[in-house]
Amino acid sequence: MDEDTGARLDDEQRFWQELDGILSAPNETYEQIDDVLRSYLELAAQYKEEDRLSSEYEVARYCYCLLDAALFQSHQDYIRRQFLYCLLQDDDVDTLHLASALLLFDGRTHESAFELMQREGAFPRLIELVRSRRDDSIGLHRLLLELMYEMARIQKLNRKDLTTVDDAFVLFLFQRIEELSDDADDPYHYPLIRVLLILNEQYMCLANEPASPSSSGGVTNRVMKLLSAHGPLYRTFGENLILLLNREAALAPQLLILKLLYLLFTTPTTYEYFYTNDLHVLVDVVIRNLLDLDPSVGKMDEERDGQKALRHTYLRVLCPLLRNTQLGREGNNYKREEVRKLLYLLVNGSTAHFAPVDETVIRLVIRCKQIDWLKEEGDEQDQEIERKLREVAPKESDVAKRLLGMSLVDGGVSSLSVMEVSAKVTKEKPLVPAPRRRRTKNNGTLGNGKYGAELKVPPRDLSASFSSDEIREGGKSPFADDADEI
Repeated sequence: MDEDTGARLDDEQRFWQELDGILSAPNETYEQIDDVLRSYLELAAQYKEEDRLSSEYEVARYCYCLLDAALFQSHQDYIRRQFLYCLLQDDDVDTLHLASALLLFDGRTHESAFELMQREGAFPRLIELVRSRRDDSIGLHRLLLELMYEMARIQKLNRKDLTTVDDAFVLFLFQRIEELSDDADDPYHYPLIRVLLILNEQYMCLANEPASPSSSGGVTNRVMKLLSAHGPLYRTFGENLILLLNREAALAPQLLILKLLYLLFTTPTTYEYFYTNDLHVLVDVVIRNLLDLDPSVGKMDEERDGQKALRHTYLRVLCPLLRNTQLGREGNNYKREEVRKLLYLLVNGSTAHFAPVDETVIRLVIRCKQIDWLKEEGDEQDQEIERKLREVAPKESDVAKRLLGMSLVDGGVSSLSVMEVSAKVTKEKPLVPAPRRRRTKNNGTLGNGKYGAELKVPPRDLSASFSSDEIREGGKSPFADDADEI
């Protein structure tokens, strides 16, 4: 071992020993706890200046040293609040970085941290920081995006919080995804996409709430508004949605993606947001995932219910995908026989592998079978499906209603959201989605060379409101089963 390597290891060992000494200091009073936290922040700032606390692993290890310490276990509410105040009030980059990381790691174990952030008005602050700190540390910016997603994932945001999201903020997210379309390994891809997905989910949840006398009209779903007005400019986002859906195995992320896809396929201005080849890939993914879903015996109740809800949601997306997009025109008829076989199997596949079919699946299958290019004269499959519907007990399956707020009777939007489902499901982070097309960029930058420095606002006026109510096909709420039309 050479002299430089030995000295570096000695410095690293001395650093972690110094941290242990700080965290083991007396902490019986609030004054003593404050002294410990100040020393903790100062040590981090000192070693960041010396470039010895620069990697994501080192920052995470530094945070978990505090989170696992007896100090935090004894005074976690107080310490959590102190770091939240750092996030809300401090402007120092190093302090913001450490506070964001610690709140993120803490909240993933104790969701009360995210609930505290909501009560203390942290969401508008996160919006402000993402705007203002996009030219600072890349690691800090990504942490802020992840913190925003996790905070919004486990709870509903209020109307005031969502009104702090404007067109410029959503444009920045879309444009950053476009800028990164040639770099599959860029760590921004997934956090950016997840923030857009959870914002759409929040808009859908808010749209389902009854109007109050104090509310001044609906809140604009700015994700759908911008895709409706300028979708062709932001197709990389759509490509990545399909790639993520193809790779994702966890329940909650799939539901988030499917809900946005449903809106895209039931909003006339976004019927052709995707390229035809991308729609072909999506059909393949939907067919495979519907066949793989197995809400059968041998699973825990929550897992079985989640599988059923996911199957219903895939079918709700499949119908407008086949009916409203270019797949239903120009004699496309992509995978016609495979889709017909899938629909038949979903109704007649009660075997040792598949659970007994429920009424919701049958109704959704009938809706798909009514699509013109899937029909066939004298179709015995249709007759078999109708017979199966008569055999099923008339009681509506309550699985989707309970988990997603979907009902065959009232056709309401999700009042219980995917966030409540996601809280019960172990999620695995997929790989960063890789784009399939290369685009010519201005040297990979926006504006004056710093990412997001100047937003390229599209030429069309975006001032008109685009509320959640306006994106409902024919005035109907998303996920309505159209039972009266069957």
